[in-house]
Amino acid sequence: MNKTIKLKEECGVFGAFSLNNVVHHHIYYGLQALQHRGQESAGIAVLKGSYVNCIKGMGLLLEVFSKEELDELEGNVAIGHVRYSTTGNSDVCNAQPFVANFSNGYMALAHNGNLINALELRRELEDEGRILQTTSDSEIILHLIAKYYRYGLVESLKKTMNKIKGSYALVIIMEDKLIGIRDKNGIRPLCIGKKGDDYYLSSESCALDVIGAELVRDVEPGEIVIIDKNGLNTVKVDSDAAKMPCVFEYIYFSRPDSVLEGISVYKARYEMGKRLAIESHVDADLVVPVPDSGVPASRGYSFQSGIPIGEGLIKNKYIGRTFICPKQTDREIGVRVKLNVLKELVRDKRIVLIDDSIVRGTTMKRLVSLLKKGGAKEVHVRISSPPVKYSCYFGIDTPTKKELVGATMEVKEICDYIGADSLSFLSIEGLKESVGMSSICAACFDGKYPMEVPKEGSKYLFEKK
Repeated sequence: MNKTIKLKEECGVFGAFSLNNVVHHHIYYGLQALQHRGQESAGIAVLKGSYVNCIKGMGLLLEVFSKEELDELEGNVAIGHVRYSTTGNSDVCNAQPFVANFSNGYMALAHNGNLINALELRRELEDEGRILQTTSDSEIILHLIAKYYRYGLVESLKKTMNKIKGSYALVIIMEDKLIGIRDKNGIRPLCIGKKGDDYYLSSESCALDVIGAELVRDVEPGEIVIIDKNGLNTVKVDSDAAKMPCVFEYIYFSRPDSVLEGISVYKARYEMGKRLAIESHVDADLVVPVPDSGVPASRGYSFQSGIPIGEGLIKNKYIGRTFICPKQTDREIGVRVKLNVLKELVRDKRIVLIDDSIVRGTTMKRLVSLLKKGGAKEVHVRISSPPVKYSCYFGIDTPTKKELVGATMEVKEICDYIGADSLSFLSIEGLKESVGMSSICAACFDGKYPMEVPKEGSKYLFEKK
């Protein structure tokens, strides 16, 4: 069976600094809490004395690290990374963190995001005689920091930030310090945590909860956070860029128990469901969420509409990350292995089927078919986000535009394609009101990017055709 058709985030990053305690186990547990952000590779880099020890590999954390290997990573300053590739191949050479030794010291770096000027910067570095060993845009950032390091640590970071364009949340080890950096628009998330005298940096606050740390605040857009023996200090890079966090963090990517920009992800999704019920009410007997992505919004929809909620679809939680059908052409078996219909609940019922997004539409088509074969009288599909119509350049792996059903079909056509009795999406205005932020990146829905994307004539250079 093909991989589940969902938009995928690039990765998650986590960092820890302590004066008195070893932190490698906290990095491991933090990354476990962020595993949903990337399952292709994982890695941890730890500073021990003047040496950076790094272990990384392909697969989940449990597949990459044995207890013995984890015990080799004792140290007081560490960073970690879980990866899903958007730029660069899915290969062990692109696994992070990246570690480098240069004339004046060492560096370890982990990156969440995507640079839109990566090809241009790569050519510049290669023309200068620098050898890049990976196909990841993250290595470019490492080379730029090393290139400008002769100006001092802070200046090298500021010059690099002014050179790169796109989205980035960075955790870095340099000069016995833990450093966090967030892009000038704040597209990708990064927050600060504290437990006693120990500091942490994380893509999401849920990872801080796991290790018992308190969420202090989010790293601000364009902010450099430097943590060392003297505590936490910050430097702000001058910029007139608007703060525009990625709205898909609230729709799908982040765990529902995370808090981003002071906003509960679960509450935002619940509000999306409530607003969806207001915008597109339908007479029905039962609200059914698509597990697990549609659950918070379905609860909001049920509350607002007064229609009871039930587990009409049961998820098999034990099939692992991949499943191959006996015959590659038999897609229905693959769907039923992952999700099965609770026939006793849906039989002769008018169903409202809730999910957070439709990308290609193939999975939703199969789910509607399963429910109807299970005895549902009607299936009305409600989506707690607008139609995805545009490619993302900032760290989300979107399919080609011709594969985005929202870009190639009208809503009525999508409804007919998936076999639903009706279909409605949440409006962009309703989405922003649900999140509680008016300035937010929703470019995958409206094409309004937070920065100019390089163009060649009328076509975007990096847009997937």
